[in-house]
Amino acid sequence: MSTPGRIRIIGGTLRNSKLEVPDMPGLRPTPERVRETLFNWLQPVVEGARCLDLYAGTGALGIEALSRGASAATFVEREPRLAAALKANLARLKVAGEVVGDDASRWLRAAGRPFDLVLLDPPFALDAWAEAARALEEGGWLAPRAWIYVEAPRTAAFRLPDTWLPHRQGHAGDVAYALYRRTPADPLS
Repeated sequence: MSTPGRIRIIGGTLRNSKLEVPDMPGLRPTPERVRETLFNWLQPVVEGARCLDLYAGTGALGIEALSRGASAATFVEREPRLAAALKANLARLKVAGEVVGDDASRWLRAAGRPFDLVLLDPPFALDAWAEAARALEEGGWLAPRAWIYVEAPRTAAFRLPDTWLPHRQGHAGDVAYALYRRTPADPLS
């Protein structure tokens, strides 16, 4: 169990490493139990994956992916204190990762580069799932058969692209989480 201001990495080469987390209103790190479930689902595919932690917050999801063998991770976080803490945690853990201090919706308007694994967990108050999903799908941000993790309130209603096929899902309290597999519109991709 994590204590206030710290989050524990639960698996891989960084197992039991602690992430220092600033006290920020509205910050809602993904619980350990949910991260463990997600990365059990991803175990066969995370090795060597290029990962995008969109709306990174603490960066726990992306760092967990790096700990478990992802080849690269890009973290997008608009809040300067969280982006600085993320950079400090990566440096302290001696893990390479690109931290982008920008608003995710603005950043997604740039020319895309494909990621194999996308972690989509925006602040719940933003209601950004559908917009971010559309930008990821249309902007060239997803590899042809990418995996996309989505975390949202259980009561949230939004539409995801038809090319995102549900793979696994679960819930913890008021939070729903799901893993999708992208199936390209062009079957030859």
